[in-house]
Amino acid sequence: MSTQLHITNGDSFTQRLKSLPFKGAIITWREMLCEGRTETNVGSESFWKTRFEYLHKNYNVSKSWFVEKTLKEYRSLCNHKQQDEIILWFEYDLFCQINMIAVLSWLKTHRRDADISLVCSGDEDGTKKMYGLCDVDDEKLQTLYNKRIHLTQDDIEFADYIWQLYCSDNPIRLENMSDFEHYHFDYLSDAIKVHLKRFPSVKNGLNELENRILALGVEHKPRTKKAFMNTILNNQGFYGYGDTQFERIITNIKPLFTSFNPVRLSKKGKAIYEGKTSFYSQIRDSESYLGGALKYNFLFNDESGRILKL
Repeated sequence: MSTQLHITNGDSFTQRLKSLPFKGAIITWREMLCEGRTETNVGSESFWKTRFEYLHKNYNVSKSWFVEKTLKEYRSLCNHKQQDEIILWFEYDLFCQINMIAVLSWLKTHRRDADISLVCSGDEDGTKKMYGLCDVDDEKLQTLYNKRIHLTQDDIEFADYIWQLYCSDNPIRLENMSDFEHYHFDYLSDAIKVHLKRFPSVKNGLNELENRILALGVEHKPRTKKAFMNTILNNQGFYGYGDTQFERIITNIKPLFTSFNPVRLSKKGKAIYEGKTSFYSQIRDSESYLGGALKYNFLFNDESGRILKL
């Protein structure tokens, strides 16, 4: 009789899974590796040290919270050595896909003999409307589980390789990867494309998401900051970000607004929105990392869709 270990993408889905008749232990992967500096050696002391420093500095995460929520759960994962099938529950977005490849990199090293399978939500009915794991009903979840993808050794090696590239100091190697369709990851290619658009654009120094936030402010004219935040969350596409991440982005581009109740762009904000000037020199930060690369050492050219090294 095979035993199972479930690794989920977050607390809300863990609670949902616990309410369903799935057998096996559940581990929650509490990280957001799509943000801040990452190192290839997932789970090592230096890996967690780097992650804590980033989360503490940018999100005021305390050491006690980090140990209790993230490290204890990780140690629990390390102690689950008996299960012969490990099931990953992750979604289509950038947030989940980067966490997923990091977990697979860890599993490649530490659970070589396990049968690893993937339940991934996304475009469930061919309509291009994306669904999260918590958005579908119990029957649909059971169907997703029954149709889960058993990953081959080649799949796991590929996910690990993409993780190594994500953690490298030059995103151009990641940009040049093209054979995603040969592996069982339906949404990884799109997630990587989204990741590359997080580097500042040539035209105005803001990345795709920062430009989208400006555009939503202009086009939707939200009357309150809360309404603005809801508009952003509902129009973010493949990022999978939460409130706290968007709060941080808005803080970084705050000089481009005169008010948030209602939302109004400043003179500078309008000029940047219209592509008449650049915000690069003001927003440039020598410590901002995306994976292993310094964010402001590269530019994204919207016209060619290519990364340029400065």
